[in-house]
Amino acid sequence: MARVRAALYLDFDNVFSALIRQDPDVAIQFAEEPGAWLSRLTTSLTVDGPRRWLILRCYMNPGGWVPHPDPAAGMQRLYYSRFRPYFVNAGFEVIDCPRLTHTKNAADIRMVVDAVDALGDPVQHDEFVIASGDSDMTPLLVRLRRADRRTTIVSPADAALAFTSVADRLITSQELLELVQGEPVESEEQPVVVTAPGEPEQPASFDQFRDLVTWRFTAAPGPLNLASLAHDLRRQLGTGVDESNWFGFGGFVRALESLRLPHAKFSNHFVWDDSRHGPPETAGGAGSAPEPVVRLSAPLGLPRLPRDMWPPVYQALADYAAGHHFNLTEATRWARDALAEQGVDVSRSAIAFVTRGTAFGGAPLYRTPPPNAEEVATAFADNVLNRAEAAAIALTEEECAEVRSWLGAPDPKA
Repeated sequence: MARVRAALYLDFDNVFSALIRQDPDVAIQFAEEPGAWLSRLTTSLTVDGPRRWLILRCYMNPGGWVPHPDPAAGMQRLYYSRFRPYFVNAGFEVIDCPRLTHTKNAADIRMVVDAVDALGDPVQHDEFVIASGDSDMTPLLVRLRRADRRTTIVSPADAALAFTSVADRLITSQELLELVQGEPVESEEQPVVVTAPGEPEQPASFDQFRDLVTWRFTAAPGPLNLASLAHDLRRQLGTGVDESNWFGFGGFVRALESLRLPHAKFSNHFVWDDSRHGPPETAGGAGSAPEPVVRLSAPLGLPRLPRDMWPPVYQALADYAAGHHFNLTEATRWARDALAEQGVDVSRSAIAFVTRGTAFGGAPLYRTPPPNAEEVATAFADNVLNRAEAAAIALTEEECAEVRSWLGAPDPKA
């Protein structure tokens, strides 16, 4: 396969400071072993094929620092300059970008100027990889798209939708951490191979999936709980259902709907035969999301979980933090499996979203002592509302209270 001529522009300050708030151990690994994750990125999470790096640039504030994550180290500050030699040895051109003001360095404008200059190079760069969660880069992506170049964003946090939607591919912080640790990348963006209009190609086990669902559906004496059904099928069919993202349909319910079961009706939590069963009385007790939550969902990428699913997620993360040395990729996998054992089917991406929000909200799971479920819920809700304010989404005090209630977080005024 022909290699894609690629250029990588890394805003070190932006990426590292976001990663260290989520998983300090892996953030240090990211900064000390850039050659390792760069090698994996060459062939992972690609758009058109494996990459050939023609430009590797790391933009770093030589005086930048973050609070040292390990108090036992005897140092209050962890300076970025400590990591400069690692990037030089990995083949990066390190661009010093000292602060222009007390809050802003010159990295973003230097990255924009350099990337636009590269468009005029005699050798065409097929793909531009922008490692930054700064939405100020949006005009750059628009300019690159206008030049018909592929773009990939490596975002260390939950970047603005207006920023990520312009790119051809988004590499999330979860995927970045998996690359850094050398783990198999469980991408949420599974490609779908089409064999007929509108019909994804099915693995061999899809027939078994159809048979098991049909049997359970026709034999059910009443409505089937979707989370419990998904858990049972995952246990019977194996991990292939996750690896194929439910046979290429992008989710369990979509795969279920593709079977076109006779008289099947769906709610947030149940599926039932409308000719034999009445609808579930409470639909899981969740109800429809209130208007303020709906207003936040798309701009913030808020997972569309019903009200009663949030507390189990917080408890699972608190249980993990209480019993394990923190690792973000392990935490999301462990919590997903623990929830599945309870019949609560929540994706790793949704759990990772909560974990990141908790860290940015002031209660990281690696904290000593680890946060309990209520603290996780409070920190996550605080982060959601802070991001809403930053995105200029106006909410009244009553609407903020409604959002907190839906997310299962306590009222701070109570």
